[in-house]
Amino acid sequence: MQAGNTPAIRFRGISKHYPGIVALRDVSFDVAPGSCHAICGENGAGKSTLGRILAGIDRPDEGSIEIDGQAVRFASAREALAAGVAMVHQELVFCENMTVAENLCLGSLPARMGFVNRKELSRRATALLQDVGARIDPARLMATLGIAEQQQVQIAAAVGAGARVIVFDEPTSSLGETETDALYALIASLRARGVTLLLVSHRMHEIFRLCDTITVLRDGQLVTTSPASATTQASVIRAMIGRDLTRGPAHAHQPRGEEMLRVTSLSSPGRFHDISFSLHAGEVLGLAGLVGAGRSEIAHAIFGLDSVATGEIHVHGERMVIRSPRDAMRAGIGLVPEDRKKQGLVLGMRNRENATLPVVGRFARGGVVDRAAEKDAVATVFGRVALRGSSETTTGSLSGGNQQKVVLSKWLLADSSILILDEPTRGVDVGAKAELHAWIGQKASQGAAVLLISSELPELLNGSTRVLVLREGRVRGEVSRAHATPDLLLRMMTGA
Repeated sequence: MQAGNTPAIRFRGISKHYPGIVALRDVSFDVAPGSCHAICGENGAGKSTLGRILAGIDRPDEGSIEIDGQAVRFASAREALAAGVAMVHQELVFCENMTVAENLCLGSLPARMGFVNRKELSRRATALLQDVGARIDPARLMATLGIAEQQQVQIAAAVGAGARVIVFDEPTSSLGETETDALYALIASLRARGVTLLLVSHRMHEIFRLCDTITVLRDGQLVTTSPASATTQASVIRAMIGRDLTRGPAHAHQPRGEEMLRVTSLSSPGRFHDISFSLHAGEVLGLAGLVGAGRSEIAHAIFGLDSVATGEIHVHGERMVIRSPRDAMRAGIGLVPEDRKKQGLVLGMRNRENATLPVVGRFARGGVVDRAAEKDAVATVFGRVALRGSSETTTGSLSGGNQQKVVLSKWLLADSSILILDEPTRGVDVGAKAELHAWIGQKASQGAAVLLISSELPELLNGSTRVLVLREGRVRGEVSRAHATPDLLLRMMTGA
């Protein structure tokens, strides 16, 4: 920012405390008008809290905020939006029993003679969706949308509100490559209109591609603010976590073992068709594909969550009839779902209780859970996944990375030998991501068979032994680790 220019946003001495936690402590920095400013840090560093304070969702205990030189103190998100500040959240919040159009226009439903004008409602929603390149029927219920589609609706709502300042909190965490590229183009368009953007992200390539300036927080405190052109990815990561990362999967070059899982002609009407593959001990099989290619749906079918799926599943050479998750767990299969908050955890329960959910009967004595035995068991697995938090802490209070570790702990306790990991590092910071990658490699090197589903091509390329590519619900090819490149996978995924 040139000398004499008024910052678009000025944070001064922002502090925020929650019971037992200091989320932010005396944070001060400026954001230049029309810029894209990154806010980085590990989970729990205070990034999202700062964004929520700016957007009027939370209020600071101390400090002040100026927008275009004027002091502001928003009492609500509605008040912030009226002043031109919007936030695109990482954790999606909608009225799921309402349509896309109703959610987009919820604050100003068009009416005629006391009734909602459905034609005008559809027209407005369609225009908002088209403005962000989202091809979604506005008449669909929100509950029927995938995570990536819900993310697009949320972005459309923020952009459509005409905000001058937009906070993007991990906006690409649920998007595939095509959707991510579309979002990058949208961000460039917003900047061309003079909109100021704050980008909370863990993806280094994304930060250095989009942002002018990078601010790093650690443990709620400001570490550094510097131009992106004056720093490196390694320097930013070091500032975020206070250490260097070690890389390289442990399983990459070891020979694979016996066949653990074989899927033959697995099909589900309207979802995927004639899927066949095998998975061996000691390997990580990557599953690549665009959003809608059928990746998660295949995982759900293997885990017994698709009642209409047909085909055969063999475990250790024996044909299995898997009609429910209970059947899958008995076969030694564990699933880390894409949406941990809805499908993987009970957020109001303690970490200990979540971790033992699949095997709680193991700790029961006469119908009563032996809490001491349960605590001993979870202490061991929490240590193995490096969970930051007490076993008695409510899971909903943890950062995204630590919540994911609780999900992984369930399948460690269940001794699952076949692990299906659907977007296992979605929304976790670079430090936690490295820990999770190391954990996956370690499990494979110990003989587990891992099916890895990810929208991040670097994650698939670095972590997989081989990659199976899906397009439009069908297998389009298989690529070995030695021959897999981003360009090749993208061409196979898109049919180019």
